[in-house]
Amino acid sequence: MSTKTVRPDDQPFDFNLDAVQAEVNLTPFVVHWAGRRWSFAHLQGLDIWEGLKVTGGPGIEAIMGTLRIALGSDDNWAEFQKTPLPGFKVKALFDAYQKHCGMTVGESPASADS
Repeated sequence: MSTKTVRPDDQPFDFNLDAVQAEVNLTPFVVHWAGRRWSFAHLQGLDIWEGLKVTGGPGIEAIMGTLRIALGSDDNWAEFQKTPLPGFKVKALFDAYQKHCGMTVGESPASADS
């Protein structure tokens, strides 16, 4: 028969994730495109569960999925897509976004704290 160790009342948990705060300023990344301002949430503030659903792996799918989430709503994404976006501008946009978020260009969001 195994014995169960009871946690003392003054130690209800080992780690309080609710108390964790961002170590960087999560200032949005603001871009001028197609005659208007677009505000992208900081990479480290994005919902990881949404990211897992839409990024689809490495490459352009991950970049576009990340940008979609960062814009904050499907309506914003639909508006953003109304203007054709050449590949060279996507690369420049994502490189600048990564730099704004304190990442090395080309680094995946998952490795930002490595």
